[in-house]
Amino acid sequence: MAAPESLAVQVCYALPEAAFLRALNLPPGSTVQQAIEHSGLLLQHPEIDLAVNMVGIYGKKKTLDTVLRAQDRVEVYRPLQADPKEARRRRAGGKGAKS
Repeated sequence: MAAPESLAVQVCYALPEAAFLRALNLPPGSTVQQAIEHSGLLLQHPEIDLAVNMVGIYGKKKTLDTVLRAQDRVEVYRPLQADPKEARRRRAGGKGAKS
């Protein structure tokens, strides 16, 4: 079976008011970082710092040098606004355990 000549992948970045989603065809062996750079996301959203923002594929954290497979969706994650455990405690209203 012959290797594909290109990989069809997507790059996405979600904001509260909008989402960036771009379909790409990249050469086999392309990495997460190459997909992000090729998508134009960093030009459209210069606030993204790949040294700080986490990335993943279909909700699973990956490194920038991860080699892509056909149909992968590369995701760039925004930093958390609040610690999830602390937010849960606030929603619970500081209620103690029931006895």
